Amino acid sequence: MQTHEIIKRFREHFENAGHTYVPSASLILDDPNLLFVNAGMVPFKPYFLGEAPPPYRRATSIQKCVRTPDIDEVGKTTRHNTFFQMAGNFSFGDYFKEEAIRLAWELITKSQDDGGYGFDPERIWVTVYLDDDEAIELWRKVAGLPDERIQRRDGLDNYWDMGVPGPGGPCSEIYYDRGPAFGAEGGPVVDEDRYLEIWNLVFMQDERGELSPKQGHPPIGSLPSRNIDTGMGVERVAFLLQGVDNVYETDLVLPVVRRAEKLSGRTYGTDPVDDVRFRVIADHARSGVLIVGDGVTPGNEARGYVLRRLLRRIVRSARLLGIDEPVLVQFAELVRDTMGPTYPELVSGFPRIAQVLKAEEETFLRTLEAGSRIFDTAAEEVRSAGRATLPGDRAFQLHDTYGFPIDLTLEMAAEAGLTVDEDGFRKLMAEQRARAKADAAGKKTGHGDQTAYRELLELGATEFTGYQELASEAAVRGIVREGKRVRSAREGEIVEVVLDRTPLYAESGGQESDAGTIVSGSAELEVVDVQKVARKLWVHQVRVLSGEIAEGERVEARVDPEWRVGARQGHSGTHVVHAALRQVLGPSALQSGSYNKPGYLRLDFAWTGGLSDVTRSEIEEVSNLAVRRDLPVSVVYTDMGGAQEMGAVALFGETYDDTVRVVEIGGEWSRELCGGTHVEHSSQIGPITVIGESSVGSGVRRLEAFVGIEAFQYLARERALVQNVAALLKVPDAEVPARVEALVERLRVAEKELERVRSAQLLSSAGSLAEQALDVRGVAVVAVELPGGIAAGDVRALAGEVRNRLGEKPGVVALFAPDGDKVSFVVATTSAARALGLAAGKLVPAFAPAVGGRGGGKPDLAQGGGTDPAGVAQALAAVRAEVDRAVEQH
Repeated sequence: MQTHEIIKRFREHFENAGHTYVPSASLILDDPNLLFVNAGMVPFKPYFLGEAPPPYRRATSIQKCVRTPDIDEVGKTTRHNTFFQMAGNFSFGDYFKEEAIRLAWELITKSQDDGGYGFDPERIWVTVYLDDDEAIELWRKVAGLPDERIQRRDGLDNYWDMGVPGPGGPCSEIYYDRGPAFGAEGGPVVDEDRYLEIWNLVFMQDERGELSPKQGHPPIGSLPSRNIDTGMGVERVAFLLQGVDNVYETDLVLPVVRRAEKLSGRTYGTDPVDDVRFRVIADHARSGVLIVGDGVTPGNEARGYVLRRLLRRIVRSARLLGIDEPVLVQFAELVRDTMGPTYPELVSGFPRIAQVLKAEEETFLRTLEAGSRIFDTAAEEVRSAGRATLPGDRAFQLHDTYGFPIDLTLEMAAEAGLTVDEDGFRKLMAEQRARAKADAAGKKTGHGDQTAYRELLELGATEFTGYQELASEAAVRGIVREGKRVRSAREGEIVEVVLDRTPLYAESGGQESDAGTIVSGSAELEVVDVQKVARKLWVHQVRVLSGEIAEGERVEARVDPEWRVGARQGHSGTHVVHAALRQVLGPSALQSGSYNKPGYLRLDFAWTGGLSDVTRSEIEEVSNLAVRRDLPVSVVYTDMGGAQEMGAVALFGETYDDTVRVVEIGGEWSRELCGGTHVEHSSQIGPITVIGESSVGSGVRRLEAFVGIEAFQYLARERALVQNVAALLKVPDAEVPARVEALVERLRVAEKELERVRSAQLLSSAGSLAEQALDVRGVAVVAVELPGGIAAGDVRALAGEVRNRLGEKPGVVALFAPDGDKVSFVVATTSAARALGLAAGKLVPAFAPAVGGRGGGKPDLAQGGGTDPAGVAQALAAVRAEVDRAVEQH
């Protein structure tokens, strides 16, 4: 049975049982605890937590998931995967254990002819939580399972929670017995390779505190309503129903393996080392493409860093298989073709996906080239010091700073006749992971006391009136101070106020919240911020300027009209610039983030290189032409399917309701899903002036612009600046660029001549320095501290010149050049000195610690730097002492 058929049957089974099908959410959700969606229930967390009322009592979904805690383990076995699909069914206060067990049992055991999966009931085992006698009895009643195939397990295996305070409950896991060829008898408690888990049923009934029931601690209470959360591993069911041994041999994954075989000329299954590389490629290709498809671009932090590691492991594995051509886009095409039927956004968004992957592969290949040079330098330092092992910290530096894979470092070290201190490297990696986990733990938050907002949500959602009016009469539904509801607030206090209706826009979609006031007969409140809770409740953070505000009072909420004018210009201007970008650069230049406020907009978009001045000007011109054309701005409400048919652009990382709002500027010219406030005609935006374009990560550019009166003021300042410069240069405005260019060229020539004179003067001192050489056991030693401020290149040139002046006799030159709180040094040796065992690179370790530095190089020339210029005198003495010791022992 093909994977898409498995998904189709799951969906139909639960839709027929009254469940609403919910399409997979993006892998990127606004959750501080997660880099990526890692379980099917994640998009439903607000409903389970009681933060928002669920729009359905029963739901089902096929959720794309990514888990990346053990990336380095992927490929070593067939059990580790970073990407998987979780098929789930959910109940929000509707059915509970019995119905969940019945629905799961029917689907897995019903014959394939009747729409089920056709698993043999005699090979099904289940586990339950230690004291969940109810579940045991239900498995006997519903499925007729004998006691010997129902096993009790402790909280570590059969209790579920999110790892932080919040909902939880016992779970029951369904296993399939693969047979004696795969392991020992005795059920899942004995062998989880033979008995493979395919489905987990979570009976969500408890509220856990700081201590988890998984470790035996009792829950702190019961949830207001009992819920069901189940997850079936699509890939695991697929390889069982397809009669293969693991995920990598299934219909959606094997095509990538086959393409890697074709490109490499090697065969999967013939070499265990190569098999690891094939599996890395197959797994990471799916994860990488799906992550890029949801708007992430490679970078050095958070999600971008994880994505970069995944993509670079693909490229490295391909190189180790002997594939020298670019591979990322080729593998991505297969992922698109195999996964597209379930995730059509991979097809529609593939031009952008391919662009991001191509750019990252090119970047990594340059990294490999640079890293190879750095490795060569490090290897030479090791050999010069008479050692045969590359230190762990250098291997870690190559990995952490330059993105150089450790397996490549090991391979190149072996080719150079060296080993690598792997223990030291692993220790540093472990320390880095520990720091990352500590940082994540610091950011990870529990789902604390939401009682105040939950109570207010039960009174109904806030009605947003800001599309129609700037002032609305309203009732104060609640006042919240430090998470607790209070009856009133007095002058000077800062509290949160929830109204039944409001015209004040809550921050979302990149648009800042509105400024304004809330007034009653006895109080005036300044609105500092407006945020949404559970996307339904508008929470106004206010400062009580005068009087006292009380719950239940009638008030008037007012938007600052000047603020709203600027806010509308900024948000509509963002749409116009986005449309202009796509017109000039093409449809793959999709917005990946934005921020706008009155008079200013910032737009991040997918693009791999900087924009030329001509391109920037063209984008600016297209934007302003759209403003001049006075294009109508209209709003259409529809469902997501209707919006997609219209060609509306949905932005990465945004979450949309069942009914979506489409904002059009000039009809199809600009058509985006958006909940922001906008002008009525494009001419109301005013002038748009692009003020900057820069990189904010690999494959992501940022465009900034002023709009409206702020754009006019910016241009006025620029005009005044040009006029002032023209007056200083005594030329017309139009001649300013040419005159400035001429002045810069004259300055460059003068600086170059000054540098030439300075270098000649420095080199002229080589003779006097050579004459000052001290005789140390027959070796002429020139160890000198130079005047401050001399560039490292000049120090190196001077050292070489002094060495030449020493002629054929044994000689060592060590020059130190302080520069502020740093010092650079160069060591040069004559051939006669090297014959006595005086290699420049070997001398460095003897004195470098004195200046708090390090360095290295070849036998004839070495260099480095330190952070303690005060130690130069000690370093000079150390040079002479080391020469004395080395010659004596020669």
